[in-house]
Amino acid sequence: MRSALIAEGVLFGGYHPRMEAVHRHNATRLAQIIEEHGWPSETLAGVEAAGAAGMIAQHAIGEPAFQRACLVALERAAARGDVPAWQPAMLEDRIRVFEGRLQRYGTQLEIDDEGRLYPHPIEDPDGVEARRQAVGLEPLTEKLARVERVPPPADRAEYQRGYERWLREVGWRT
Repeated sequence: MRSALIAEGVLFGGYHPRMEAVHRHNATRLAQIIEEHGWPSETLAGVEAAGAAGMIAQHAIGEPAFQRACLVALERAAARGDVPAWQPAMLEDRIRVFEGRLQRYGTQLEIDDEGRLYPHPIEDPDGVEARRQAVGLEPLTEKLARVERVPPPADRAEYQRGYERWLREVGWRT
């Protein structure tokens, strides 16, 4: 879906309804799996499926309660060694950004007017590299050197208003 929306030139214009439908469908299925079996850890489901579960949780952005529940489950699984520690770290950052808080690991990026990606504000930026290393994430400087430019919003102010409206509509902010 992502590739199709990029090809159509509509991926970066806000949360596209077709992408949202995929994310909601996947989240519904993951919720069923969690209900029946617990978090799909590497031990339970294999490395590929556990990674997919983490990505589904990351992309269930329109479902705050589900993402928060996934974070708890992922943190427990990481503490047991059933998933890599970077999975809950990334989800924690995503939740923090949506809630309007500073992220801890610098995993959530935003776009400048030239299409360059840079991190949303980071709590204790001087300690970010140590936190990233502790959970198995590559250095932020290396990550930023590899990210490609993406089309910036045509109208930054309108994009931001839409984003803020969406955050309130789905329940991330009041």
